[in-house]
Amino acid sequence: MMEEQTFSPLPLSQDSFMQLWVNAFTPISTLPTVTDGSEERMDMMLMDEHALANGFDEKLFELAPEMSTKDGVTPPASTVPVTTDYPGEFGFQLRFQSNGTAKSVTSTFSKLLNKLYCQLAKTSPVEVLVSKEPPQGAILRATAVYKKTEHVAEVVRRCPHHQNEDNADHRSSHLIRVEGSQRAQYFEDPHTKRQSVTVPYEPPQLGSEMSTILLSFMCNSSCMGGMNRRPILTILTLESPEGLVLGRRCFEVRICACPGRDLKTEEENSTKMQNGTKQTKKRKSAPAPGTTSVKKSKSASSAEEEDKDKDVYVLHVRGRERYEMLKKINDGLELLDKDSKTKNSMSVKHEVPLPSCGKRVLQRGERSDSD
Repeated sequence: MMEEQTFSPLPLSQDSFMQLWVNAFTPISTLPTVTDGSEERMDMMLMDEHALANGFDEKLFELAPEMSTKDGVTPPASTVPVTTDYPGEFGFQLRFQSNGTAKSVTSTFSKLLNKLYCQLAKTSPVEVLVSKEPPQGAILRATAVYKKTEHVAEVVRRCPHHQNEDNADHRSSHLIRVEGSQRAQYFEDPHTKRQSVTVPYEPPQLGSEMSTILLSFMCNSSCMGGMNRRPILTILTLESPEGLVLGRRCFEVRICACPGRDLKTEEENSTKMQNGTKQTKKRKSAPAPGTTSVKKSKSASSAEEEDKDKDVYVLHVRGRERYEMLKKINDGLELLDKDSKTKNSMSVKHEVPLPSCGKRVLQRGERSDSD
């Protein structure tokens, strides 16, 4: 028979339970209490309302000017762009290379017409000159607009044919591109939908007075669905980093297959029109001197010739032989005059008027074509 094991019972008194509770948890009452001195320190940590209002900086949460505008966001543009030149305080100017009128020229400029002639997708260098250094971060912006007032509200875009051929998705519809710069950015205004391209302004290199940008135009002026033979202007502006216009220059552009030939033709037409308008104005205002006298002299000379033919002159001749010889000459001339008069009268009599319609009247002795 197994012996019963005896276990010592646990002390289940109230004091042992309290000791167990103290060992397991720390009661709230044991936390240190706040003294009177600590209450004063807590009051000092809280700021006074008046001190908070006077010492608070209202511009604490405002962004810096260079951080206020996001990259790639253009300032709001006007509905109708300004096309007048404005050099500004920096003396902003443009200069082009005039390469003559040869057929092999890909880009040339006419000072007479202030017009750039270039081929499709060919680089046209534009030299930028300033009288003093613009602010740091200045940019150059190129925008294309239509020249005539009836088309100025429309946006200049490439034709659908050239857009489909281009692989550049973000700039396929842009007419103007900047070549040779990786920092060129292409924008489209969200309100006017006008397209532009910007490039940072680069100061001239050592020993040079100007900096050069390379523009190319990606559609012909005669393309259907695009410009469609409507003249365009290119506006080149110098802008601050905030988008303020510091200078503006404008010039006309024609994109064609033969720039030299078109330049020569249009300059000749322009000079002819200027000379023609001057001559017409002179004719309208006052007749050219000598025109009336010439008309009078012609009519007078014809009348005098007729009178001379009818006049009779006496010639004194010395010697019988000379007289007889001159008399024979005179008689022969008189016969010639009579024969010519009789022939003319006979031809007038024999002429028969032809009928206005139908068959011709047969003369005596003639046969018809059917016979």
